[in-house]
Amino acid sequence: MSPPLTSRWRPALTVLSPALGAPRRAAWLADLPVLAVAVVWGGSYLAAKGITTAHTVIAVLVLRFALVLPVLVVAGWSRLRALTPAQSRAAGLLGLVLGGIFLLETYGVVHTSATNAGLIISLTMIFTPLAEAALGRQAPSGGFLGAAAVSVAGVVLLTQGAGFTAPGLGDLLILGAALARTLHVLLMARAEAVRDADSLSLTTVQLGGAVLVFALLAAVPGTGASPWAAAAGFGAAEWAGLAFLSVFCTLFAFFVQMWAVRRTSPSRVSLLLGTEPLWAAVAGIAVGGEDPGLLGYAGALLVLVGTAWGRRAVTTA
Repeated sequence: MSPPLTSRWRPALTVLSPALGAPRRAAWLADLPVLAVAVVWGGSYLAAKGITTAHTVIAVLVLRFALVLPVLVVAGWSRLRALTPAQSRAAGLLGLVLGGIFLLETYGVVHTSATNAGLIISLTMIFTPLAEAALGRQAPSGGFLGAAAVSVAGVVLLTQGAGFTAPGLGDLLILGAALARTLHVLLMARAEAVRDADSLSLTTVQLGGAVLVFALLAAVPGTGASPWAAAAGFGAAEWAGLAFLSVFCTLFAFFVQMWAVRRTSPSRVSLLLGTEPLWAAVAGIAVGGEDPGLLGYAGALLVLVGTAWGRRAVTTA
């Protein structure tokens, strides 16, 4: 690892050594779109909260993913046809889990703040290594356990902004979504059938499975408004929010990740995407006008510190 350069001397060194400056500029050009994905993902909680009610959760999910699924199918049709039956079945089953994740997240954000949702969901970065360690019968490092404790303490404070009370329904649903995300990651890693599958095809089949779940639920009486009724009630602001979730948080995010991993390292992409909870807090507080209170601000800081510490503990282990 090269020693850090101070901002005072970096311009001079870049001029003297174009070979040094060019790779750095190229790295930042690859980093900026990935950072943009983290920003839009952070804003997705506020966007979902703005266009969704408890009565329209399933309808909004159908609309959100039905809009992008045809684009993914057309973009990867030749590779979709190359999937084996075993790969398609495994991806379809993963899609069922993915559908559960989106249901928990969306119902959760309806009943809690966008700030809480974005920060609590980041516990996936703590839960996943803990689950991997348990399955592998390996004790996690002391540093990682410390990071997990800081993160959990942060969530406790974050959900108690108005004073110490029982966590709300929305907070518990988002916590369930974080656990479901952990299950999804573990299944992805351990499913032999999908290890060599094309990433675009795998994502398309998973989203198709999730949309099927949402469509079936929407057809059940008493599960809320139909997609058509919800769409008919949308104004310009709701359509803009849906477009943001569909185009930027789904299509743009997926294709940027595919593009970025070919131009930078997966670890670098992962670290940049790990800033998502920070942007969720910024969007909720600065744009949504949410006020988590003094305890909430302290908890948010602990969650950000704990998850960052946990990522570093895992990558250096």
